[in-house]
Amino acid sequence: MSTINAVVTAAARSAFRFAHDASLVVAGLVVLSGAACRAAPPPPPPPPLPARHAASAAAPVPVPAAWLPLIGEYARDGRHLTLLEEAGVLRVRIDSSPPRTVRLEDRDSLLPLRADSAVLRFAIERAADGGIAALVGTAGRWARRPLGAGTFRITPLHTAAELRVAALSATSPPAGAHTVSPDLVELATLDSTMRLDIRYATTNNFMGERFYDAPQAFLQRPAAEALIRAHRRLAALGYGLLIHDAYRPWYVTWMFWQATPDSLKLFVADPAGGSRHNRGAAVDVTLYDLASGTPVTMPSGYDEFSERAYPDYPGGTSRQRWHRDLLRATLEAEGFHVYQYEWWHFDFEGWERYPILNLPFAMIRQER
Repeated sequence: MSTINAVVTAAARSAFRFAHDASLVVAGLVVLSGAACRAAPPPPPPPPLPARHAASAAAPVPVPAAWLPLIGEYARDGRHLTLLEEAGVLRVRIDSSPPRTVRLEDRDSLLPLRADSAVLRFAIERAADGGIAALVGTAGRWARRPLGAGTFRITPLHTAAELRVAALSATSPPAGAHTVSPDLVELATLDSTMRLDIRYATTNNFMGERFYDAPQAFLQRPAAEALIRAHRRLAALGYGLLIHDAYRPWYVTWMFWQATPDSLKLFVADPAGGSRHNRGAAVDVTLYDLASGTPVTMPSGYDEFSERAYPDYPGGTSRQRWHRDLLRATLEAEGFHVYQYEWWHFDFEGWERYPILNLPFAMIRQER
């Protein structure tokens, strides 16, 4: 989902952190309280990845199963600890300090490689369900941040049913000085092996509401053809593309805006200017494994409003980052550009040449 249309100022970044700390919930639970750590400030737009990518080699091997529950984000007194895997070892990074290597001594303790590094000694505190509750070190208790436990949810100001009638009668912004006539095509008609998981055609999304009348994906033809080329290049490596969203009618962007509390409006596109999804020139996408048919695991979930979603987030596992970078390198080679806050969101080059559209899916189907 396109969340921010412009470079975020320093003041907006502070609002982002406060809103994230105070308001964001997962399945009814506060993700970060006001006392929790402040996320690292949003990064500048990342430069394109080099044309050469590690995909020419094999993906890193999966980490030991015992490590997976531990890897993640922790907080204490406004500070931030990341436990990640890199080059086959566990590493701890506190705030912006360089990562330090640790080892899992047994089920209940992490120890540093050097005996004199007492600050990196942690007891592992487990919750009643066996999950990780905290890392307890000499400096105090680092509480596990509940990221990645499910689909992000907000508490909307209005339901989709309350907004739909007004949204369909709202006036969309002028099309602007576009130079290319729209030519939306359905992705499934170009290649049936491209898979769809259109979240806004279900309730499995940040609002828990259904917005589309059918699980379909449309893009402007040049963008669609470029996406198909990327999909077919990935097939040689054993992967395919899984689409979460593409063209989005403007009225849905209006509904997102009206339903989202002011403290969280940095996470949704302002309908006054439209979005790149409204132009049919942006796609939300991930990878799936051709052999198993299952989506690959990335450093964050789709539509996760945290720093784990940044395309250069250094946490998670080597394998997760490798898959994320493979997706990005492949799409960038076909003319897409990753959005600086979301590894899954890609804008097609020349997106500004297309008009803002407000066609429901049913109307597109009728016109074809």
